[in-house]
Amino acid sequence: MKKLRTNSADWSALMPVLPGEGPRTRELYAAIRRLIEGGQAPSGTKLPTTRDLAARLGVSRAAAVAAFELLVADGFAEARVGAGTFVAPQVPALAPVSREVPPMAAPSPPLPCELGVATMDEKTMRIFRRLLSRSLARPGPEHFHYGDARGTRALRDAIAAYLRTARGVRCDPEQIIVTTGTMHGMDLVVRSVIRPGDAAWIEDPCYGKARTILKAAGARLVGVPVDGEGIDPAQGTIACSKARLAYVTPSHQFPLGVAMSMRRRLALLEWARRNDGWIIEDDYDSEFRFSGPPLACLQGMDDGDRVAYLGTFSKVLFPGMRIGYAVVPRALLAAVLRLRIQSDRQPPTLAQGAIADFLDQGHFAAHLRRVRRRVQSARDRLVAGLRRGGLEVDVPEQGLHLVAGLPSSFDDRALAIAAREADVGALPLSPLHVDAPQRQGLILGFSGFDGEVLAEAAERLCRLL
Repeated sequence: MKKLRTNSADWSALMPVLPGEGPRTRELYAAIRRLIEGGQAPSGTKLPTTRDLAARLGVSRAAAVAAFELLVADGFAEARVGAGTFVAPQVPALAPVSREVPPMAAPSPPLPCELGVATMDEKTMRIFRRLLSRSLARPGPEHFHYGDARGTRALRDAIAAYLRTARGVRCDPEQIIVTTGTMHGMDLVVRSVIRPGDAAWIEDPCYGKARTILKAAGARLVGVPVDGEGIDPAQGTIACSKARLAYVTPSHQFPLGVAMSMRRRLALLEWARRNDGWIIEDDYDSEFRFSGPPLACLQGMDDGDRVAYLGTFSKVLFPGMRIGYAVVPRALLAAVLRLRIQSDRQPPTLAQGAIADFLDQGHFAAHLRRVRRRVQSARDRLVAGLRRGGLEVDVPEQGLHLVAGLPSSFDDRALAIAAREADVGALPLSPLHVDAPQRQGLILGFSGFDGEVLAEAAERLCRLL
């Protein structure tokens, strides 16, 4: 294609065929810019008038004027009073314009033993469809205006009643903030408490996302060792007695799976009271306890209002629901609410209504009984398969994952990569340590998968060893 002469006014032959009924502003801008960047319209070339271009291409003159204004603003053209619009003497070296959407990797199905997979329950799904349909058929006024940033009163009432009965949490609905999950709640509490440079205790080894949130807030992390009784406040006091905050998973420590002993719980609460510290209790999967009575939550033992309690429906229902909750100490409530409003005006009311009805009508307790049996059966199949292959595994009495310990001579990172290549979603244990000596092991989930699938995955994993 030959280059345009500076006095050429017929650009229609050079314009590409554009989709739709005719070029719009952005498409026209992109087409002319391609001609300029490709050299077909060199520096100094006079552009046709907007009236002429609009007539030849069948677009509105307003679209042509807007396209020219964009070209001038981006440095591809310049307007000369009384003379017209010309290609700029020096064209900016920008990335080429593309109307194509960049390719996105499609989400792949989870591999057996991956963490964070919920157990599907058809009866629960039928109930949720009915509850959502009922809400849509008779929508309430709460769906049509902005409401309480803490969440609907109906859901907060239902959550408070459930927590008081099932977990021994001491709270009222005013303290509850509905979130998109435990990490959302943690981020709000951390940012309301931590200032850059403040020390924060974190379990060692720890939940990686919690470490990320604390570091993003500018906290100085103090890894506190975890043993068979959970986090050790005495060791934390030696390392840094004046920490501002402690993040713990006392009911089912992640990743090791141990429960914090009563004496350690009392010591941690005493540390917070004595040092004006705060505690974040992440109770992420306490509903899945397979033997014995439920463990008392740390928050229910706290008479100083120093514990922020976090929970979620993602593990017990399904992650796509994106509903969790934070029970916030009264002294922090105003600060946490300000942060919530700044980042996210309020949680979605439609999902809240369905969960409130699910709790109030007794469906939640029945759902728990069904899925708990299925998860326990899946756990047993995975444990049996691992033991057959020679791995030593402690059977967890709570939660949705287990840890398969490895000899110190193994590299759990390399083994986890090899496991994924064998279609087993194992997570290495060693990278989750902060300061403590790294232990080798693989973290394996057993929720959301059929027992036979887990048994086959255990066989493949043991062959890798």
